Amino acid sequence: MAQKDLHELLRSLRVWEPRVTHLRPFDPDTAPPTPLALFTSWFAEAVAAGQPEPHTMSLATVDEEGRPDVRIVMLHGADADGWSFATHATSRKGRALSARPYAALAFYWPALGRQVRVRGPVASAPAEESQADLHARSTGALAAALTGRQSEELSSLAELREVSQAAWERARQHPDEPSPTWTLYRLRPQTVEFFQGDAERRHVRLEYRSTEFGWSRGLLWP
Repeated sequence: MAQKDLHELLRSLRVWEPRVTHLRPFDPDTAPPTPLALFTSWFAEAVAAGQPEPHTMSLATVDEEGRPDVRIVMLHGADADGWSFATHATSRKGRALSARPYAALAFYWPALGRQVRVRGPVASAPAEESQADLHARSTGALAAALTGRQSEELSSLAELREVSQAAWERARQHPDEPSPTWTLYRLRPQTVEFFQGDAERRHVRLEYRSTEFGWSRGLLWP
């Protein structure tokens, strides 16, 4: 595709088409006192609205040299201990979190014109919790974890097929087999922002901030 064609395609696109997006009113004065309660409510509404894969999120980290990186991962849970996700401790994101244990998450639910952004320090869960998280998932997830080598250089797709096939067989025969580097991480939020889009571009942005006295709230200019 030529650069001109790309620019023309970009100019032809619109966001929040009324046929597929329902922009709901959001009164921040009625928001609950904690971000977890509002996140739980918004997540349920995204599911009910038919938002595809609402549990996927962007995870941003910074490596030991200060270089940022971002990728899509799956939310494993959100509770009083934080927002959780998992990966190999030896992967790029695992190494980045070891060097700089601070991250940001972003959820985007275009069916409702909503975003949620979470920032804070990250800690790894105990090994037994990490393995329990892995074994609560599908056979395919275990096979992928047993394949390992995440972020390492791959010589060929043939090698991937061979190693993956062996991992699938192990996962089927030994569903409780551990993957020692698989780690459950929890991000404990310091700030959580809720963004509700508006057709007139008067978007509502409500930010929760963690303080020594609990959560405070404030509005942000869109």
